[in-house]
Amino acid sequence: MQKDFTILVSDRNRYVREFLKRELTAQGYRVKLARTGREVLKEVFNHESLDLLILDLDLPEVKELSIMEKLGDRIPAIPVVIHCFLEEYTNHQGRLSTTAFVEKEGTNIDRLKAVVLELLRKTYPKRFESRRKQ
Repeated sequence: MQKDFTILVSDRNRYVREFLKRELTAQGYRVKLARTGREVLKEVFNHESLDLLILDLDLPEVKELSIMEKLGDRIPAIPVVIHCFLEEYTNHQGRLSTTAFVEKEGTNIDRLKAVVLELLRKTYPKRFESRRKQ
């Protein structure tokens, strides 16, 4: 089922990006990576096949509020999971209606995986329903 979904993972840390890619790929998702804010925006606005963005708010080449505002302009909207430390997120709550927050917890990403699945189900219910009928 997850192979039907493409996730863009962005993080300032190369090791975190690779770790998340490995873990999410093992769950069956297609995963793309972005290391800078500019790369995130390029992928988000040039590839409609993206289904979800995992966003680190502390990316090079863009300010947090700027990227959040630009993401809000995408049609159709893309669900975003903000994946950062709590102190980085407190000023940005509620900027996008399709936003979830998961605090970074080292190597345990079970909560992140659960939130990703929940947000995908909430955003794309028909894609899940059509799979059950097959």
